[in-house]
Amino acid sequence: MCLAIPGKVVEIYEEKGLPMGRLDYGGIVHQACLAYLPEIKVGDYAIVHAGFAISRLDEDEAQKSFEIWEEMIRKADEAGIPPYGEPGLEDTAS
Repeated sequence: MCLAIPGKVVEIYEEKGLPMGRLDYGGIVHQACLAYLPEIKVGDYAIVHAGFAISRLDEDEAQKSFEIWEEMIRKADEAGIPPYGEPGLEDTAS
């Protein structure tokens, strides 16, 4: 299963002939290929999978996603669930 939160496009540039972007996920910025969303522009929100922006969201949709994400985090915290699930299963991949 794959979960995704929207990233806000903060920069668009070209790299090796491909449209690329830098997306801000609540303070963490990652790059993604924008080839599948040629109409996207700075300030838009997108869902990224495997390094490719695959779906554009309007700001209202993005805000709803953020609210649900925050609610999930709050409920997990209240239930005593560690940030990475079961103790000892922290993601150590680099």
